[in-house]
Amino acid sequence: MLNISENTFQHAEDLSQLQSLKTSQLPGWHLSFRKLMLALLVIFLLFMFLPWTQTVRADGKVTTLRPEQRPQTIHATIAGRIEHWYVTEGQAVRKGDTIVHLSEVKSEYFDPRLVERMGNQVTAKEGAMESYGNKADALNDQIAAMERELVSKTNQIRSKIEQVRLKIESDSLKVMQAEIDLQVAQRQLNGTQALYDKGLKSLTELEEKRLKLQEAKTKLVAADNQMASSKNDWAIYQTELRLVANETANKVAKTRSDRFSTISEQYDARATVSKLSIERENYARRQGFYYITAPQDGYIVKAIKPGIGEMIKEGDPVVSIQPADYQLAVEMYVRPIDLPLLEVGREVRFLFDGWPAFFFSGWPGVSLGTFAGKVVAMDRNISANGKFRVLVAQDTTEETWPQALQPGGGAKGIALLHNVPVWYEMWRVMNGFPPDLYQQLGDTNTEKDAKSK
Repeated sequence: MLNISENTFQHAEDLSQLQSLKTSQLPGWHLSFRKLMLALLVIFLLFMFLPWTQTVRADGKVTTLRPEQRPQTIHATIAGRIEHWYVTEGQAVRKGDTIVHLSEVKSEYFDPRLVERMGNQVTAKEGAMESYGNKADALNDQIAAMERELVSKTNQIRSKIEQVRLKIESDSLKVMQAEIDLQVAQRQLNGTQALYDKGLKSLTELEEKRLKLQEAKTKLVAADNQMASSKNDWAIYQTELRLVANETANKVAKTRSDRFSTISEQYDARATVSKLSIERENYARRQGFYYITAPQDGYIVKAIKPGIGEMIKEGDPVVSIQPADYQLAVEMYVRPIDLPLLEVGREVRFLFDGWPAFFFSGWPGVSLGTFAGKVVAMDRNISANGKFRVLVAQDTTEETWPQALQPGGGAKGIALLHNVPVWYEMWRVMNGFPPDLYQQLGDTNTEKDAKSK
């Protein structure tokens, strides 16, 4: 002690006997309380570093995995009147079983032998089409006969032309001979005339020479006329050859036109046959639509048009059916902010309506009554409710979903995300941050291994 104060306390008294100290002294359990609080603080700090599984919650409903397994409505293919029901609501049906019988209501289909009569029309038109084909073949044969006749007449006329040509050549030689004879007769006349003038020839000889000259002239004129006649015959045969070719060409063109018209009528008949065949097939198929049958095995859910004699239009719903063989799935709707957190293959835990369950968020391993699923599809477009639809199928490696679960039941989905410390999750929630979008390296490798398997 420095003994700075003048009031020293060198002679200590026994303070335990003081009444004030006894009154203000802490109780004995205070130390135990502090130890308890310290232990709780240590436990809390340890708790803050425990792993916590982030989740995304979404409501949904039970459906089927494939579209053809979902409840469907059977519509009437044709307009008709309900005559008889063969099933009752809730009844099990097999594929092809008759559900309801309809009768015809349109007047153009009342004839019970409509298909048969339409078949007769098709047969008649097919016969007409065959006749048109035979007529076209006959016209084609007629064209061939005309062409052969043209060849025959052409050869005949050309033969005559050749004969006339030869005759013209002969006549030309006769003309030349007549001209030479005329020249000879003219020289003889001139010589005889000169001798007559000298008194050496008589008048009779002179007259004979004049007569021969006149005969030579006559023969020349006759030869010229005959040659002109032959040339005229040659021109006539040439014209006849052209006329025969033109007449035959006109006849062949007309016959071909008739043949093309016949072929066109044959095509029209073929088109009519096709049209009538289609109508006949449509009538036959329409009669098959009088009976509405089950498209697959299932259960009759509800008769939408129950009355006997009730009229229905084409495309009206008649009955609702639930397929018997289906694979359950859940469609849940997540917020747009949570959609990036999900991907195909993400694990989802479900709490189904009617099945008691206890789910502890953050530690799904200690939850009870939940069922596992895997994300199999995610919509690329937002739904009418402002959320995205996610389809989740049953996880075959986990516990099987309840057998009594039916499509349409409610479900609450909890998509399991990443594991983070508890303190991080509390900090995220207090700040309003979304769950982690980025995957941790360990999770990524795990998912890759799962996909490779």
